[in-house]
Amino acid sequence: MNKRRIRRLWAGMLVGMMAGVLARAQAPEQSAPPAPTQDAAQSAPGTAPTQAPVVYQPKFPGDPARSESEAQALGYMRVVLRAQKEYKKRHDKYAETLPALAGTGSLTKRMARSTERGDYTAGFRSQKDGFILTMTPKQMDSEHRSFYAEEDGVIHADDQKAADLSSPKIK
Repeated sequence: MNKRRIRRLWAGMLVGMMAGVLARAQAPEQSAPPAPTQDAAQSAPGTAPTQAPVVYQPKFPGDPARSESEAQALGYMRVVLRAQKEYKKRHDKYAETLPALAGTGSLTKRMARSTERGDYTAGFRSQKDGFILTMTPKQMDSEHRSFYAEEDGVIHADDQKAADLSSPKIK
């Protein structure tokens, strides 16, 4: 096959593909609009339908989080705890500040710089031979518990008060 025939073949294929895409884009939508929900059908005219509460879907088997916000807070704690473990291996001591942990493990500078973590505020306090890490919700309720951890890596949770060492451990 010579170059001219190959070019014609590719040009024909290209034109055919473009025509298919154009035809598909101009075709009317085939799917029917979603049927109104029972709540929407029963609501009075002019009022917005009520929203059902969103149920949290666990991220992994045994996930202790009760909401997306808790999952994010616990994820942040796990990242900091792993970073401290790595820092301790390298330096034979724990980091004294969160920014000192930046670049260790998967803790980024941005994560270490800001203590505002969505619905939570991170707290970090260095101690002589360890540290305390807390996650305090901006609004405490059953789906926004407070969390506490020390250098042993065990996370404690409480939905009534600020979590501490005496609070129940989570899995």
